[in-house]
Amino acid sequence: MGEKALPRHVAIIMDGNGRWAKKRLLPRAAGHRAGMNRMIGLSEHIFDRGIRYCTLFALSTENLSRPQSELEGLYALFREYFPRNTHTLREKGIVLRVIGDRTLLPADIVKLIAEGESLTAGGTRGVLQLAIGYGGRQDILAAVNAAVRRGREVTMEEFSAMLWTADVPDPDLLIRTGKEVRLSNFLLWQAAYSELYFTDVLFPDFTEKELDRALEAYSRRERRFGKL
Repeated sequence: MGEKALPRHVAIIMDGNGRWAKKRLLPRAAGHRAGMNRMIGLSEHIFDRGIRYCTLFALSTENLSRPQSELEGLYALFREYFPRNTHTLREKGIVLRVIGDRTLLPADIVKLIAEGESLTAGGTRGVLQLAIGYGGRQDILAAVNAAVRRGREVTMEEFSAMLWTADVPDPDLLIRTGKEVRLSNFLLWQAAYSELYFTDVLFPDFTEKELDRALEAYSRRERRFGKL
């Protein structure tokens, strides 16, 4: 596959961590840890391939209604992985961005996010965008309210700049692991013309080889954006 066929921005709905653990008679927390490790390895491979932007759906607004014990396990993983891996991102020239409603997250997680974004702000190699406490409808609603406060009609470009994903191009390729075939409130505005790729593979098993299969499939798509 030639370089020209690569997407500039890949987004991934990382689904199937809990089911991966259940199949192995492990607690769900083990699946989330496996998914976190896979997320780190996969993002490294994405940037090694020369892709500039990667967005990973880590925690949705809907996920926040899960049992508090499971949420605390996820937050514990964030506390463990964020400090170590943001330094690695900085060394590799990758900017960390986090999109979502931070008011829904514990204060110390918000602080870790802000520190990671500040630490990596000077990166020039690529952007890793994590969706944490994120919902596509909530993203659009926040932008609508921002537009209303302006007191006038806004253009498509102005509206896009009001979204949490401002300054990051729309995803060219959106991948969902774990067998489900839906967007689940992820990047609803931004994915209007994304190429969609669904796979039965559970996220902890979504290897670099599986990602390359998705990139190969993308390279065979003809993107016309509604034109002839």
